[in-house]
Amino acid sequence: MAISLQKGGNVSLTKTDPGLINAIIGLGWDARTTDGSPFDLDVSVFLVGANEKVLSDAHFIFYNQRTSPDGAVVYSGDNLTGTGAGDDETVIINLPGVDAQIQRIVFAVTIHEAESRRQNFGMVRNAFMRILNQDSQTELARFDLSEDYSIETAMVFGEIYRSGTEWKFKAVGQGFTGGLTALAKDHGVNIG
Repeated sequence: MAISLQKGGNVSLTKTDPGLINAIIGLGWDARTTDGSPFDLDVSVFLVGANEKVLSDAHFIFYNQRTSPDGAVVYSGDNLTGTGAGDDETVIINLPGVDAQIQRIVFAVTIHEAESRRQNFGMVRNAFMRILNQDSQTELARFDLSEDYSIETAMVFGEIYRSGTEWKFKAVGQGFTGGLTALAKDHGVNIG
């Protein structure tokens, strides 16, 4: 039975499943009715060190850069519509393979061309983030985002972080305006 978290809650993945090596992070959502414009949400992953910034621009994982330099974090690719049940996009993490300098793995979702399409997270429903053990397919933790984010165009859904020898998952649910550019700059990515 997966542990269901509320915003701000956290759980030790290491204690919940001591055999966890490869984690699947599943993110999903449904678009509410729109004016007919396509609704494309994108997952981005920031691999940050002790200074709260990415180790390098190569530690920013997204649809055009799908694998971390150490090969431990792999993004499945972009789902352009978000239709269908279950996870819309996934990231697989080999936890023992993650560079020792990385303290947090931050999972964000942004709305592609949100400003020009006049879209925001208030138009998204049933958003969630969940963690599974890839080998057993057991769901360990889940966070359902329930707040109404009517002006935000980017969201940090959650993060996996080191705590001593443990890996923990925190449900964040923090909205940002300014889309991916603002979020990337906040995490130290050099945007051209």
